[in-house]
Amino acid sequence: MSLHLIKLSVGPESLTDLVQWQTKRLREKKQAGEKQELIHITRQTPKRAEELLDGGSIYWVIGGVIVARQKLLELRALTRDGVPHCGLVYAPEMVRVKGRPHRPFQGWRYLQAKDAPADLKAGEFDENMPEEMRRELIKAGLL
Repeated sequence: MSLHLIKLSVGPESLTDLVQWQTKRLREKKQAGEKQELIHITRQTPKRAEELLDGGSIYWVIGGVIVARQKLLELRALTRDGVPHCGLVYAPEMVRVKGRPHRPFQGWRYLQAKDAPADLKAGEFDENMPEEMRRELIKAGLL
């Protein structure tokens, strides 16, 4: 059974913001002649790497709600200013999930597969509903 990570998306106020930021980042890397990959750098290296890379994803929390996931591809050892770090490399494809409230936390946390929200299927998502409204309805238990 896969193991996942859950992470607060700091900065973007909506999933649309996060997607736009990632798209811009990939475009910048392409223009600079760099490898086009998405990577989040963290101080702590997950100890359960094998489980994470066996189909695991990084789940994003935005505005107090788990909203989407991206498949984890690699955990890369890095050094910044002489300090070891870990690069969480993940796929660019964003998969919306059934929103679920989640309280704030620092860093990342493990998320067991049995506790991960299910992916949204075609037709389960109303593109016309504002994201702020969707978050508030999820928090109220109405979505």
